Amino acid sequence: MTPPPARPRVGHIRFLNCAPLYWGLARTGALVNMEITQDTPERLSDLLIEGRLDIGPLSLVEYLHHADDLVLLPDVAIGCDGPVMSCEIVTRRPLRDLDGRSVALGSTSRTSVRLAQLLLDRRYGVRPDYHGCRPDLERMFKDSDAAVVIGDVGLRASAGLLPEEGLQVHDLGQLWKEWTGLPFVFAVWAARRDFHERAPELVHEVHRSLTEARDLALGHLDDVAGRMSQWAPFEPAYLERYFRTLDYGFGPRQVDGMTGFAERIGAGTAHRWLTDPD
Repeated sequence: MTPPPARPRVGHIRFLNCAPLYWGLARTGALVNMEITQDTPERLSDLLIEGRLDIGPLSLVEYLHHADDLVLLPDVAIGCDGPVMSCEIVTRRPLRDLDGRSVALGSTSRTSVRLAQLLLDRRYGVRPDYHGCRPDLERMFKDSDAAVVIGDVGLRASAGLLPEEGLQVHDLGQLWKEWTGLPFVFAVWAARRDFHERAPELVHEVHRSLTEARDLALGHLDDVAGRMSQWAPFEPAYLERYFRTLDYGFGPRQVDGMTGFAERIGAGTAHRWLTDPD
């Protein structure tokens, strides 16, 4: 068996939604024990599935499609129980009027794209014409009637920073909550199963570091928001509101939301969970 690396290769989402976790990892000193790769949710999902990361966040859709090869980490995720503020459908017309209309997919999260498509199909009964596009709202609305955006672009849309007047912003987390009554999970953390078999103690150590970092950051969100506002185009108060809106937990209610989504898109729901070490 190949010996485990001295430091596990761990992914980190480079969007603002993960800023509290990174702040916490830096504050606790846990970053020095990891080889960190920062990228988009889509790219990190691919790296984990390809075996180029050992542990990391991945889009819920990708986890559901590759659960047999992964060990799910409990207690930590990225989700919401109502509005999420950073995952939206931005439209020129009501959602029910998008049948056959052009919708630009600027998202780098396959889960947000799939959720938007599910809601438009099953809740609003429309089948738009989807196409991929660089996540820039001004560019997206040059030839589309709606756009799906996430991350910092979505957060700007939620703040009303839009390229033209009259655009409507529909929060995907809120639309899901109204439809199902459930919270939504956008990303989970998992370890590759082969890595867990080789180095279970390293997986548990990363898991402990993540939960400790999360808990520390949640107690200092004003500080996190203040620091992030130095380079992000948002005021500290708005970022603090955003961080408090997000749900970084992963307990029974979040599992119900994950299961509800999996059932609606026809994905499997059997999971292998990380358990406490003996």
